[in-house]
Amino acid sequence: MYKAKINIDKCPQNHACPAMRLCPVGAITQDGFNAPVIDKDKCIGCGKCTAFCPKKALYLEEVQ
Repeated sequence: MYKAKINIDKCPQNHACPAMRLCPVGAITQDGFNAPVIDKDKCIGCGKCTAFCPKKALYLEEVQ
């Protein structure tokens, strides 16, 4: 099983995260322009956010 993660160093944190609206389960939230937060319990590992992120700050990581 995979879950989305964020690489904060790649996230510019100067805009609303465009990948939030693509998440089919609402696992990505953001407070202002801070880095987005991924709810690991909600994330289904579909990869839609990782494919869309223009800065490639979102990625999938295998979890056990």
